[in-house]
Amino acid sequence: MIDLYYWPTPNGWKISIMLEETGLPYKLIPVNIGRGEQFKPEFLAISPNNRMPAIVDHDPPGGGAPISVFESGAILLYLAEKTGQLMPSDLRGRYEVTQWLMWQMGGLGPMSGQAGHFGQYAPEKIPYAIERYTNEVRRLYGVMDKRLADRPYLAGEYSIADIASFPWAILFDRFGLSADELANLKRWLDAVRARPAVERGLAAGSELRNQSQPVDEEAKRWLFGKKPQA
Repeated sequence: MIDLYYWPTPNGWKISIMLEETGLPYKLIPVNIGRGEQFKPEFLAISPNNRMPAIVDHDPPGGGAPISVFESGAILLYLAEKTGQLMPSDLRGRYEVTQWLMWQMGGLGPMSGQAGHFGQYAPEKIPYAIERYTNEVRRLYGVMDKRLADRPYLAGEYSIADIASFPWAILFDRFGLSADELANLKRWLDAVRARPAVERGLAAGSELRNQSQPVDEEAKRWLFGKKPQA
C-alpha cells in the first residue's frame, strides 16, 4: 500500500494518474493546502519543502522500512522504477523520457504557476510580470506542439513524461491559446485523456473539491505568504 499525500491540483494529479496507470494500491491522505496542512510537522517529516504531493511506500523494492518520496518528478521516477512501467529500459529511451520530465518540472509547471499567480492572485497587477510569464508559457506550449508534430507522445511511447505534462497542459486556454493554434497538442491531449487510468486519476479525491474553499485571504496567506517555522 502506498500513502499518497494529495490535493486535487495538477501536481497531485500527476501521481494519482501514475498510480492508476500502474495498478499499485494506494490510499489518499488529503493535504488541504489552502488551510495550511502542508505545514504540519507530520507532513514536513515526509515533505520538508512543505509541498504536496508526497508518498510513503510501505512495500519498497528490496523490502525494509517504508520509503518516503517528495517532489512529483522524483515520485514518478520512483514509481516507474518500482514497477518497470512507463519508462524505457534502454539508455536512449530512458533519457528521452527523463529530459521531457525535467522540461515539465523546470518549465511548464512553474512558469504556468507564476503566470497564474501574477495574472489572478497578486494583490498588485504588474504588467511586466504578467507579460513575462504568460509569454513564456505560450512559448513552452509551442515547443510541445512542435515536438508532437511527428510522434504520438512526448518521448515516442506513452510514458511518465506525458503523465507529468498532461495535468498542466489541459489548462492551455487560460493563457489565451486556442486548440486551432495547437493542433498537435490538442490531438495528444485527447489521446491521453481517453485512457481510463487518466480519467480515474483525475477523479481521485473528487469529493475534496467540494471541501476546497475559494482563494480567500486565509488561503492566500497559507499559499503565498506563510513562512516556515524556525
